[in-house]
Amino acid sequence: MSTASVRPARAGDVDRVLELVDALADYEQLPRPDAEARARLRRDGFGPAPRFSLLVGELDGVIAGYALFFETYSSFLARPTLYLEDLFVHPDRRRGGLGLALFRAVAAEAVRRQCGRMEWSVLTWNQLAIDFYERLGAVRMEEWRTFRLTGEALDAVAQR
Repeated sequence: MSTASVRPARAGDVDRVLELVDALADYEQLPRPDAEARARLRRDGFGPAPRFSLLVGELDGVIAGYALFFETYSSFLARPTLYLEDLFVHPDRRRGGLGLALFRAVAAEAVRRQCGRMEWSVLTWNQLAIDFYERLGAVRMEEWRTFRLTGEALDAVAQR
């Protein structure tokens, strides 16, 4: 049986994490990050002013998953919210408890930071993830819709 462990990522882990980001993009049928995005991820995670936190999950000493998260803020709770951007375990290494270990580590960090809540998004077709989160007691927020501005649309709004 494999031994799962979770730890904060180190700068030397970035190449392996980027391989996992590529695997996540493939899994979600999205384009992989380009060279500029990869450079930003390195800088924003391990530069002088990190913009996110990153945990890596290991099975038998090999990085097989990661969790990327950051704080937002709730004006109603007057507390930070921990937002989980990515939780991913390589499909070949699932069923070893690593996803649960990563998720618990992120939840523990939310508690440590005195966050009022932890939030994340799940693709509607990812029933495996939905079932996982619901088994842990997560509540689906049906009344909320996610909106997004990117690229030219974002630039156009900012310029008006």
